[in-house]
Amino acid sequence: MAWIFFIPTDIPYQKTKKEDPLDILKKRFAEGFITKEEYEESKKILKSDN
Repeated sequence: MAWIFFIPTDIPYQKTKKEDPLDILKKRFAEGFITKEEYEESKKILKSDN
């Protein structure tokens, strides 16, 4: 019974990390889905929304 209290909290399937929009943008650029120009423009837009 004691092992129930010692289960690690960051088991990948237990938590879903919500990705930041800028992280998603960086990933899309790195994977080649968008051009540098599209990346820079989108980055400006995302940063101006804050």
